[in-house]
Amino acid sequence: MKLKAIRRDILRFLGKSFLWIAASVLCKTFRLTFVNKSAIDALEAEGKNYVLAFWHGTMLLPWYFNRKKNFIALVSKSKDGELLAKILKSWGYEVVRGSSSRDGNIVLHNMIDYSKNKRTVALTPDGPRGPIYKMKAGAVITAQKSNIPLVLVGVGIKKKKILKSWDKFEVPAFFSKAKVVYSTPIFFKNDMSYKETSDMITFCEKKLNELQEEAGRSQ
Repeated sequence: MKLKAIRRDILRFLGKSFLWIAASVLCKTFRLTFVNKSAIDALEAEGKNYVLAFWHGTMLLPWYFNRKKNFIALVSKSKDGELLAKILKSWGYEVVRGSSSRDGNIVLHNMIDYSKNKRTVALTPDGPRGPIYKMKAGAVITAQKSNIPLVLVGVGIKKKKILKSWDKFEVPAFFSKAKVVYSTPIFFKNDMSYKETSDMITFCEKKLNELQEEAGRSQ
């Protein structure tokens, strides 16, 4: 057991030290196609912030191509989250650590505060533990309480390895083609009832899955 623990610690050290470099080199080789990117280009051109959401298993590309944009990234407090946080900090994100399952109310309050102060929040609404492709409330409530739009992102990768993790995490191959599909900005009423909020979460979940299917076609 001690030898296994030592090996695990060594791997985590190497991950902390070099993973962000490897991720950056890999992402620079992608051949990207964007669909409806004008939706966020228009928001950013007007200086407007928003909430950006994408599934946990597809997060590598959205994190990469939104680097150095003054974004807030919500990352779990797990050891894997620690590795992701290091990568995101190297890409210019301000990282907020938290989990919807442990300290959800505090995290949600922080996300709303950042959003109200003109910061775009990027998150994975099925993370950090799943269920896969099931949207938690945070993205919708943050956008609704902050009176800003939610933009959903589907990501399709032609050549990839799918890990045996709960999120079926996708590791792209070098020089792979990738298709990124944005939703139009989704706005929410300020006075939504509990049922209306639940219905909008269901709607956004369905929409994000549709975007994911669209991104996966023709790859």
